[in-house]
Parts: sequence; C-alpha cells; structure tokens
Amino acid sequence: MRAAVLTRFGGPDAVELRDVADPLPGPGGVRLQVTAAAVNNTDVWTREGAYGLPGDPGALAGWLGPVAFPRIQGADVVGRVDLVGDGVDPGWVGRRVLVDAGTFDVTTDSPRLTGVLGSEEDGGFAELVVVPLARVHDVTASPLTDPELACLPIAYGTATGMLERGGVGAGELVLVTGASGGVGLAAVQLAAARGARVVAQTTPDKADLVREAGATAVVDRDATGLGDLAPDGLDAVVDVVAGPQLDRLLPRLRPGGRWIVAGAVAGPVVQLDLRRLYLHDLRLVGSTMHTPAHFAVLVDQALAGGFRPRVAATYRLEELHAAHAALERRDHVGKIVVLP
Repeated sequence: MRAAVLTRFGGPDAVELRDVADPLPGPGGVRLQVTAAAVNNTDVWTREGAYGLPGDPGALAGWLGPVAFPRIQGADVVGRVDLVGDGVDPGWVGRRVLVDAGTFDVTTDSPRLTGVLGSEEDGGFAELVVVPLARVHDVTASPLTDPELACLPIAYGTATGMLERGGVGAGELVLVTGASGGVGLAAVQLAAARGARVVAQTTPDKADLVREAGATAVVDRDATGLGDLAPDGLDAVVDVVAGPQLDRLLPRLRPGGRWIVAGAVAGPVVQLDLRRLYLHDLRLVGSTMHTPAHFAVLVDQALAGGFRPRVAATYRLEELHAAHAALERRDHVGKIVVLP
C-alpha cells in the first residue's frame, strides 16, 4: 500500500511517501480501506517533536513522549472494513466506520489516555490501517459524508471532552477561543447544539463563518466588547489559545465559573493571579482529548446528523506536505482532510 511515513522529527521533508507492506489485523482487530483522514495540529507538532518532556520543555518528543520511527501519522480515520482478525464477526466487512483515535487505561476512575493513532501506533495517512474492533464505531447510517466524519475524532472529540468535563449545558454563556480552528469551531457547533449561548473569539475575516457554526456573538482576539456581551460574567471559557489572555480574561468568569483548557497555541507558560481563582470559587479544568464515553456521545450526534463539520479543503495523500502547509498558514476555517 501507499503511505505517508514520518521518518524522524523535523520539517516537511521528514515525511516520505512510500510503498509499504499491507497491514494484517490480529485477533480482535479489523483492517480498513481508508476513505478520509483529517489533518490536525498534532500531526505537525508530532512531526516537529514539539511536545517536550517533563522537566525539559524543549526536548524533541511526541504527544506522550518518544515516537517509534518510521511512523504513519493520521489520527482521524474513516473507512470501510475490508478484513477482520480472529474472533471478529465477518459481518463487519463492508461497514463504514469511524475510529476512536485514543487508547485508554480504563482501570482508573477517569480513563487515562495512553496512546493516539498516528503517534503511538500507525494511523490513517495510508490506503489501509489496522485498529482494534473496540475502537471502531459503525457510522454507516450517518448522513455525514466521509470527509465530514473524518473531522470528528481529534477536533470534535477534544471539544466534546471539554464540554463534558466542564459541564457546559443549555442556557449558559460560553466564550470559545480560537473559534475558527478545528477544535474551536467544533466547540462552537457542539456547545450551540447543547443550547449554550456562544461568544466566539476569532479574527474579523472569519467572523461570518463562525456565526454560521452557531455563535451568537463574535469578539476579536483582544476580546473587545466582551464586557458588554457578558455584563454578569461568563459561565465558562472553552480555551485552546491560552497565553497571556488567560490571566487577563479569568476575571470575566462569574463566581463558580469554569475555564476549560485543551491547547496553548498562544503560549503554554502563563501568569495567573490565583486570588481570582480561589476568591471566586472558579475551576480551572485541563482536558486532554476525550474518554470512550465522550466519544460515544459524539458518535450518537454524528448518527443523528445534528451538526455538519466544515471541510475547509481536501488533498490527496500525495499532497500531504501541501496539506501541512495549509494547516500552518491558519487562513482556513474548519478542517483540512486527506483523501487516500
């Protein structure tokens, strides 16, 4: 099969298009013919080794530490089952499926992420991929297209995890930062679908598309006008930006409010006035991706067709370098999808 293979940490040239052996499913596994695989910031950051290590933030490392090269990236995978391993019902062959990108330790009270497709195991930037049946969800009946479904695992899974962990519900006033990106736009759509009133933070040129996704109001990156939109304070902030604005905007939360963070594109090291946190009973909630239960909630929504992800652009597998470059320019709204 053809696959885009990450050979080392580095720039775009660290990814090579190669012919590699077709993978075979082991016991309890299935093989998919990949029909669509979305691109994420995690693909670029893993390629660059940009995650650092505890005590050494500048170290070259993947999402959860070392990466075993060569590695086929691509966490967001949609496809059709073409082969099953021992112990798997052959009736799965031919079904359209969506793959949960995460591997979890479910022995703890809160399932802990232990691996990500395309990072700790080979992913979907290939013609074929092998995954455990336990992480496969039948989406044959979903009204969403394959490229739209490919938008879901990382971005919409992360957004669902944030909303679930932060307890965001109907009637609440929520600020979503980075609202034109993959996770941000997903959070806008999913929060609005829950009945929340969403204020989206984005640039003026992307405001109309963010409103189309469900935002009731838009503010710029300086959050100009937020005080007028939320005179009594925000119930929650769904944040993928972080950086200096965390300390500046934290006082905008009403007493008992939640700041839910799953990204730090504006900088991971922040200044924080802890008095604002404890004097107002605020909660700072860290959220990494989702849990299997969160992902099941997302799949149910995809089957019901209550939202439609925005596909900003599609590229062929041979154009993966161009897809990475388009992602890094950040002039799009929605998700970039690769079609093997």
